[in-house]
Amino acid sequence: MRVGFGYDSHRFQEGRRLVLGGVTIPDHAGLAGHSDGDAVAHAVIDALLGAAGAGDVGSHFPPSDGRWKDADSMDLLRRAVTVLEGRNYQVVNVDLTVICETPRILPHAAAMCARLGDLLGVGPGAISVKGKTNEGMGWIGAGEGLAVHAVALVDTIREPAELSGGGGGALAL
Repeated sequence: MRVGFGYDSHRFQEGRRLVLGGVTIPDHAGLAGHSDGDAVAHAVIDALLGAAGAGDVGSHFPPSDGRWKDADSMDLLRRAVTVLEGRNYQVVNVDLTVICETPRILPHAAAMCARLGDLLGVGPGAISVKGKTNEGMGWIGAGEGLAVHAVALVDTIREPAELSGGGGGALAL
């Protein structure tokens, strides 16, 4: 098993749609960014790639590459999962903390868990999304944007022989 940590932050930007964890949050300014600005997805990507020793979101999806302009971050996350699986890892669980004054995260947490769990191939119970404020302090407290921390646990994918008991031999006790 391996652990990875991810972080992302973005400023709010009027005229953009706010998407967090693949869920559209209505009636709020979106996030500035080269892609759709989904800071939750970006933090999860960094955590997964970090756990696999496979770089970070910027090395796989650099903002200098026009292919990722306004990209759906859930598609980027799907691609990161492919990298993870290519290194023989699968997701066990992901824990997220979204830090912002607004919007309130709790009303959207279950939808984010379901969306992320589906994409990551785990049940929604393996995903935790929590919202915290910055108690009015700093740029987050001033409502200029938000930040996300993510921790991911991954494990090696079992080979078919492991699933069948290792080839039919007796277990040594």
